[in-house]
Amino acid sequence: MTGLLEERGVASVAPALPSCGEAGAPGGAGGPGLTEDVGAVRQVLQDSDEPTIVVAHSYGGIVTAAAAAGVGSVRHLLLISSYLPEVGQSLSDFGDGTPAPFLNIDTNAGTFGVRPELLVGTFLQDCDDDAQSQAADHLARQSVQVIGEPVGAAAWKDVPSTYLVCTRDAGTPVRLQREFARRAGRVVELDAGHHPFLSQPVAVRDLLLRL
Repeated sequence: MTGLLEERGVASVAPALPSCGEAGAPGGAGGPGLTEDVGAVRQVLQDSDEPTIVVAHSYGGIVTAAAAAGVGSVRHLLLISSYLPEVGQSLSDFGDGTPAPFLNIDTNAGTFGVRPELLVGTFLQDCDDDAQSQAADHLARQSVQVIGEPVGAAAWKDVPSTYLVCTRDAGTPVRLQREFARRAGRVVELDAGHHPFLSQPVAVRDLLLRL
């Protein structure tokens, strides 16, 4: 995606999420959680006064709800197969109280992650062979703290938003996506799985350019 956007003169940045260990600190019990993820993304947004579109994918919708709130440079939110919480809601509010079958939770370590054997079938079934074969190398375990931490703001209430429903997503049910999409200003549907920026990057880029 970065290269496709650069071809059209659009710069992009993907902030590291501390809860996944991307910022150096280990995840897990006592480690960074949603608060630190929100802070990391918010800092990137505040470091620039350029008009910005925030792209939130999956759990990223939880982070963005708080991170983008009140940031003047943020002009639009693009929510891709994304959770879209009200103030006070957490990731745990959108499940049935039991872990998703494609997740492995290590209660001792305080982390969870995608089961490698279910990764492709759940999240990458419409991606090419290269993306599927390399995906396991990019798996990271995340702190369980992010599951129960509520968000303190809902940026989508004040910032124009577009929700991209991925109709072949086996990870975030289409039914749930469409419920969230009713909170967005505009809805677009794409015949894609959970990672359309991998399976149909041109379509995602063109949507961003239209925004």
